[in-house]
Parts: sequence; structure tokens; C-alpha cells
Amino acid sequence: MEQKRLLTESPFLDDARRPGVCVAGGQGAYMNTSEALRSLDLSPAKGKRVLLKPNAGRIAPMGSGVVTNPMVVAAVADAFIKAGAVVAIGESPIAGVQTHEAFDAAGITEIARERNLPLIDMDARKFVVVGVPEGKAITRLKLCPDVLDHDILVSIPVMKMHMHTGVTLAIKNMKGCLWRRSKVDLHMLPPVEGYEEKSLDIAISDMAGVLRPHLSVIDGTVGMEGLGPSAGSAKPLDVVVVGVDAFAADAVACRLMGIDAGDVPHLRLGAERGYGVLDMAHIAVTPENWLARASPFAKPPSDLALEFPRVKILDRQSCSACQSTLLLFLRRYGDKLFDYFPEESRPCMALGKGHDEVPVGTICLGNCTARHREKGIFIPGCPPVASEILHAISGTDQNDDRDAHSDAGRAWDKE
Repeated sequence: MEQKRLLTESPFLDDARRPGVCVAGGQGAYMNTSEALRSLDLSPAKGKRVLLKPNAGRIAPMGSGVVTNPMVVAAVADAFIKAGAVVAIGESPIAGVQTHEAFDAAGITEIARERNLPLIDMDARKFVVVGVPEGKAITRLKLCPDVLDHDILVSIPVMKMHMHTGVTLAIKNMKGCLWRRSKVDLHMLPPVEGYEEKSLDIAISDMAGVLRPHLSVIDGTVGMEGLGPSAGSAKPLDVVVVGVDAFAADAVACRLMGIDAGDVPHLRLGAERGYGVLDMAHIAVTPENWLARASPFAKPPSDLALEFPRVKILDRQSCSACQSTLLLFLRRYGDKLFDYFPEESRPCMALGKGHDEVPVGTICLGNCTARHREKGIFIPGCPPVASEILHAISGTDQNDDRDAHSDAGRAWDKE
């Protein structure tokens, strides 16, 4: 029953063989979204329960490129309210972030209050187990039950690069429907026999087999390039992409970002299984001059060590939260790090669950490295806080007001 509801065909789908995608830009977040949504008939939503799933998984403000612009959420909500739907907004953020605090910081709380819409902490209730019959890396998901309580699911991601998955758009945004820390589990999977792709990419394509949005509204008002999803640079684009087929919407967003969606493993694998359309020749994009809105996004570095060559970074099966924390630490305190090591030495830092061994003297970051704590310096946390890393290394208190929240939750703050 639950699985069937997740895979219910979108009531807005026009032609599955040639899905339509609309691009609107140049008018600001609210007007772009409203214009793009006018390309759809939302009347089938009348009387239906609609769940809006923005990207508000971290604590960051509007314009940071980390979280969905609240005016995009407002325009989607207004369109569905006008269509006679019952609208709610929900999120399950990364570990260490409180949902309502993230909504407050993003400006989404105010949008909901003005419209008397419920804001749902999707982690508040016990998970529901959903099977993944075609799964290669995973066979089940721990799903936030609120997804099943609604008739229509709308993915409203930010247009971002991603250090692990290439991009994070409408399909990847559905990972935020997974309950609490089960999201992290997708980063910790063993290699899948017969596949060259990372297990994370395979797992996201598995997830898309049972969890796809009925409508996708991709916020490119201010996206993120480089080290997304939270430690990159804001990229103003002033566009919104709307599509019923989430794969097609992601493909168009990729083109706007200067990327071929076929080069994004989780999208390519999902399309190969028939979950959606990536081939631009089979996507009806409007208006005709939509590519005039394109502006290439800088890609994530292939290795953090390239940005910080004086530090040896051992990264195996880490999640983006720990990677963001390490990046913030090196940017914020990197010069101080070398005060505690001989001039000729190269500090070694490890993160992620996939290390069988680490060198003696390694700085082990996060709970996933706990089994190597005796090898050097261990900093607990999921993720640890940047100033705590320096505290552990130096033996002195290094806290400052920038650590009032989890560093991973505030990765936009790179002062």
C-alpha cells in the first residue's frame, strides 16, 4: 500500500514520452516561479493534500545558495492554494540541525505564518519502512511518515553542485524525506558488485525507484557552485525550472549549469531504469530561448587536498557534513594548525567510515573514525565543530560565536 502510493503517477503529467519543462527567469524568485507554474494545469490538486519539500536541511539565510529561497516556496504554495489544495511544508534536515530553526533562518517560517500553513518536522514521528524492490545498493528505506500522509509531493531544491553526487537537484532532494540519520547510511554502503559507480550514486537511483516527486520546482535564484551542497560559493542565476518528470527537470537544470545530466551517475542510472527522461531530444522545454539563461557552474574539486596541499587528507565514505566541517576548519583555522606541528611535517586528517587503517598521529574527525582514536587525536561529533578540532589539537579553548550552531549547518558562513 505505502509503496503504491509513493509511485502513484503524477496528476500533472502530460506526455511521459516527451515531458514538458518550463524555464522562467529575470523577474525575481516569486514571479519566476509563478510564471513557470502557469505552464501547468494544477486543478487536479483540488482537495488534495500537498507536501512541499524545499531544501532547508541546514541553517542558512536566503541568498546563501544553501537553502531554497522562501519566495519560491511562497509562489508554489500560493499556486496550490489557488488550485484548492491543502498545503503543508516539511523537511528532515542533516544531523545536528533542528528543523524549525532551519525554517526560521531560511525565511520559510514567515512564509508559512502569513498563509497559515503547517510547518512539519518530518523527523518528529517514527519512520515507516518502505521496500526498494529494484534496489542494487539498498533494499529498503526508513521514510518520514508525513510523505505517505500527503497525496502530492513537490520537490523544491536549490540548484547546486555537490561534492559527492555531482549535482543536487529534484531527485537528490528526496533524500531529505529519509528519516533522521538514515540519510547518512547511504554514504556508508559497501561497493556494489558489477558497478563502477559509487554506492551512494547507486543508492540514490535505487531511492528514485520508489520515491519520486509528483512535481519539481528547481530554485536557481541563487544556486551554489564549487564545493556544494553547503561549502561552495553562491551563484546568482535568477531562474526557476518547473517540470513534472523530475529527471527531465534535473536534465534541464544541468544544462543551465553547464553540465550534461548523463554525466551525473545517479541521474543516468535512474534514467536507464526507466524512472524518467534525460535525453534533451525527448524533453519539450519552453520558452525556445531558455538556454540564454545558462551560466556554467564551477565544479567541486576532485580532492580537498588539492585546495590544501600542506595537509594530507584521508577521505573514505564520508558524508558532506563532515567534509564541510573540515573545509571550514581549514579555511578558518588552517594557519593556526601548523603552530602545533613541526615545520617539516604534513598533518594528516582522516574522515569517513571506510578506513581500515590510518597512520599514527592522524587527526581523526567525526564519529565514523572512532575505531582509530588510539592512533592519534580523535574529535567526536556528527559532525564535529570546527573550533573543537583546534581545541583538541592545541589543548586550549578555541570556541567563538561562529560555533553557536553546527558548522555543517552554517557552512555558508566562511568569514
